[in-house]
Amino acid sequence: MIITGDLTIDDRSTWENLFAGYNTFYGRTLAPQWVDRAWREFASGERMHALGARLDGELVGIVHFLTHVSTTSADVCYLQDLFTDTKARGRGVGRALIEAVAEWARARGCARVYWHTQASNTAARRLYDQVALDKRFMQYQIPLGS
Repeated sequence: MIITGDLTIDDRSTWENLFAGYNTFYGRTLAPQWVDRAWREFASGERMHALGARLDGELVGIVHFLTHVSTTSADVCYLQDLFTDTKARGRGVGRALIEAVAEWARARGCARVYWHTQASNTAARRLYDQVALDKRFMQYQIPLGS
């Protein structure tokens, strides 16, 4: 059975390993100050949020998300990062985490939950196509600074 919920101080090292795995998947390595900042933000629960998924008491998945205002609706929830340990994939962890974020956002009056993924991330997209609508938007970025 998958249990989702808040991360605890005791989850820090496992969360860091899972977050490192997520970033490795996207070809990046985070500087320690960004990892520390994220953890502090999750602990304060004001701007950024995190949930974990546990199988048999072991943390095997994480999700990070935030809310922001919208010009056309109530606030919206952006699901920024989602990662499941390779040993737990295919067991419903990702789905459970997405559902937990949707429940969290619904309870706070958000109009929707949305996220991005790379077009080549076919494994994740199989799940996403089952639980959400593909709105066919492209993402553009202007990198600022270093």
